[in-house]
Amino acid sequence: MTKQSAALHVALVGTRGVPARYGGFETCVEEVGSRLASRGHRVVVYCRSTGDETVRERHDGMELVHLPALHRRSLETVSHTGLSVAHLARHRTDVAVVFNAANAPWLPAIRASNIPVATHVDGLEWLRSKWGPSGRRYYRAAEALAVRWSDAVIADAPGIADYYLAEFGARTELISYGAPIIRPGHDRLEELGLTLRGYHLVVARFEPENHVHTILEGYRRRAARLPLVVVGSAPYADRYTAHLHRLGDDRVRFLGGVWDHDLLDQLYAGCYSYAHGHSVGGTNPSLLRAIGAGAPCLAFDVSFNRDVLGDTGSYFRSGADVREALERAEQDPAGQRARGEATRERARTYSWDDVADSYEELCRRLVAGPLSPRPSGRRRPGLGRPAVTSSGLPRRDTTSAAPGRGSRPSRA
Repeated sequence: MTKQSAALHVALVGTRGVPARYGGFETCVEEVGSRLASRGHRVVVYCRSTGDETVRERHDGMELVHLPALHRRSLETVSHTGLSVAHLARHRTDVAVVFNAANAPWLPAIRASNIPVATHVDGLEWLRSKWGPSGRRYYRAAEALAVRWSDAVIADAPGIADYYLAEFGARTELISYGAPIIRPGHDRLEELGLTLRGYHLVVARFEPENHVHTILEGYRRRAARLPLVVVGSAPYADRYTAHLHRLGDDRVRFLGGVWDHDLLDQLYAGCYSYAHGHSVGGTNPSLLRAIGAGAPCLAFDVSFNRDVLGDTGSYFRSGADVREALERAEQDPAGQRARGEATRERARTYSWDDVADSYEELCRRLVAGPLSPRPSGRRRPGLGRPAVTSSGLPRRDTTSAAPGRGSRPSRA
């Protein structure tokens, strides 16, 4: 093989692992890792042991290493990654991709093993309400350490790339997620007592910054006729979950977590509208899956969601906005069908194959030699404007942002 075509040995570290059941990181690991494996690369995925799963050694061509974690919200991620890094040091790979800036304290150990490493930093975790003051300080510090100690930093949304450039002078590899184009049918909706185009849908982890409460507050104002189906749950969030159930009325169906991908795809594809409240996590796979299913989308008005939907979506910032949007939607069935077709066309510009190409190209560059020197990780004072707005959301900086040497899927 030529150097360019030689197989790589890649470690994917810092997630719950695969098969993907939980969030964006796991979806990315499964989609990218399986494609890299199909291209002849050796891909190792570090997975969290839960004690109740059937341990699998391989999945879609990827090798799986199962290790335990401390089951406390503040320690689960970093404890599992610490054990993963210890294992990685004894079983070296050509390159490692670490997911989640929270894992930045382990980066020096990876580098000490002479393994080049890229860190996918995700969104602005320190804005999540589940973290207290200590947790927010930790995430702010972890961002700086990820910039200082990573050979490359990966952002999945332009708003995140803007933030790291403004805060640290750090250019990122801008690699978004992919959107699967799905037409799953609707035969299984009957299992849940639902009909095609006969319900509104929410799919989200139950965290305040995902604004499920805002959607419910708008919906309960009795403007909408169709029922609202809510898919989601969250560990360590009993109080917020109870609050959401109190906001619901007899038209709201709480399904909990739906791990059956076929059924979930039918829920996306069969809904009258999909309401998406995520506000701090960058490009969100749930929204990408919704547009790939042709769901007309109503999204919380932040740059991340506008980057995905553009003018195919509707947007909200309050419960009153949700009420008005759902009322307009129910009065315009033809318009909803047209919006669904437009979102599916937009989904075609988000290709997992292109995403895998970008990861593969980045890994080859990391193995070939050091990239340009990384910034110090110090936040930049005296810029004259904050990188985060007064509402706590990242400010778009279209004049200075640059995607670095990575890429996002091309847009038509």
